[in-house]
Amino acid sequence: MKPPLLLIGHGTHDETGVAEFGRFVHRLRCRLDGLPAEVSGGFITNARPPLGDSIASLVARGHHHLIAVPLSLTGDRRALGDIPGTMALEQERHPTLEYDLGRPLGPDPRVLKLLAERLADARAEMPRFVTDEPPAEIEPGETAVVLVGHGSTDPAVNAEVHRVSRLFWETHAADLLTVETAYVSHTRPGVPGGLERCRRLGAKRVIVLPYVLFAGGVLERIWAQALAYGANHEGLDIRCAEVIGDCEGLADVVIDRYEEALAGGGQSSAPAARRPSAVLPVTRPFPAGRVEPGAAAEGGLVTAIARLDTARVADPEPPASEPLDVDAFDVETFGAETFDTGTLDTETFDAETLDAGTLDAGTLDAGTPEPETEGEIEADSMIGVAGRGDAGEEPRGDAPDGPLAQPGVASVV
Repeated sequence: MKPPLLLIGHGTHDETGVAEFGRFVHRLRCRLDGLPAEVSGGFITNARPPLGDSIASLVARGHHHLIAVPLSLTGDRRALGDIPGTMALEQERHPTLEYDLGRPLGPDPRVLKLLAERLADARAEMPRFVTDEPPAEIEPGETAVVLVGHGSTDPAVNAEVHRVSRLFWETHAADLLTVETAYVSHTRPGVPGGLERCRRLGAKRVIVLPYVLFAGGVLERIWAQALAYGANHEGLDIRCAEVIGDCEGLADVVIDRYEEALAGGGQSSAPAARRPSAVLPVTRPFPAGRVEPGAAAEGGLVTAIARLDTARVADPEPPASEPLDVDAFDVETFGAETFDTGTLDTETFDAETLDAGTLDAGTLDAGTPEPETEGEIEADSMIGVAGRGDAGEEPRGDAPDGPLAQPGVASVV
């Protein structure tokens, strides 16, 4: 048996919209009964049934994986509600619950086709006249459309409605004068502003086309604003189309969103996708000859498996037995006390980068570190050092008997 379909609606205080939402849920139950898959629905706020009750009912019947599809044309989170946050709360109440979230409905080509059908119905409707005079013939080029969306405080959502208007004009209303965009609330232009723009462009007939799923308070506000404008502009033929509503075409779009999320095209709530401390492979340069514990060196690169919350290495001091590759470290990022002077090649350090107070004057000649451990250091790299080698070595013949004095620096006797 396939996972159940959970329809998510935005809350409304209008009983007409709630009733049409319930009829649409019943239509989908009849359509998906042959799959078989259960169908349920709920509202996030302001209406019954609440989304939590619908989820609790599905979990009680043994369903722990849901396909949630928001009934929204724009995906406006501020109007529809915080669906991920709401579902996260439900997962706290039901620890075994997992879900896949499908995409919003619009602007699907089938949604645009449904809008074209509502537009055709409005154009065919004959207006009522109180006189016997026949109506004037109005050409398609004198007819305009105002596509009306909900309106949002999110500019991206409002821009999406503008995009739908353009798509609808080019694909289903290319013979008309124009397709303008308006909003019920939260932003401009309102319905009167959209009608006024059409009138100034020369339209003799304007059809108000709601970009709304179900009837209710929003549709009534659209019609009220359009009629108020028409009362002051008697020469303009204004008609109002119906909403998309409960229909088979809308059910086809929802079922496709369900199948898409079921196939892995939705937003999953699997634990692996939510875990913040996932194990990631990290590849970084490391000094040649050194191997980090638990890692294998290969070509000067060390591939280590590190967690995101792993602390930095506490002791950056290199071992004294091997020379340090200075290309891998920046001298200025480490204190002078961190390094053993016997392990460094003096050409890699400038005497000005070290604090003179950290070094013993007995081990230096004119700011140059003298080796403290056994190992070979090139004599050419030592400036001002006596021509004596380590224990057991003969002094160089061309070396002077004492250290070379430098101006302003006391020589070590």
